[in-house]
Amino acid sequence: MDELAMALELGFSQAAPLAMEALAPNAQVRAMCAADRCGMYGRSWSCPPGCGTLGRLEREMKGYARGLLVQTTAPLEDEFDAAGMAQARTRHRRSFEALVRCLRRSGQQDCLPLTAGACRVCLSCTYPGAPCRFPQKRMASMEACGLLVSEVCSRSGLGYFYGTGTVTYTSCVLLRR
Repeated sequence: MDELAMALELGFSQAAPLAMEALAPNAQVRAMCAADRCGMYGRSWSCPPGCGTLGRLEREMKGYARGLLVQTTAPLEDEFDAAGMAQARTRHRRSFEALVRCLRRSGQQDCLPLTAGACRVCLSCTYPGAPCRFPQKRMASMEACGLLVSEVCSRSGLGYFYGTGTVTYTSCVLLRR
């Protein structure tokens, strides 16, 4: 089964080949991370500054030949539907973890998953005092890598906003071959 079909079978709302030229880290996106709105800046190996410099991340991303962009879109009762947003985020995270497992089992062991939001492999991260306990399972967010998600979506032929009353979570996985 090809990756697009696999992604849709795993429950993603949309999936498309990733436009690799759209993987251009942007210092302004990283500056948004430093504003610490999500509360993870400086608290995780998968978030800045623990995830590395934009230069190192760009070199790492350039080592991959292709990728897959996936999205989960869900309706919300209203713009304050925090429970609906959390439910969609959880569904997206579970589908993305399943996709990465399937890709690795099918021969793509060295894929690079970039998720929506901070890594949640461990209940509490060892950053900065000790090395990551699970570096092979760790997932940085697209934003932590300096990627402007709306631009990556646009350049890959996917929407970013699917109308009022919806929420969309976006992730991508980079593949060597």
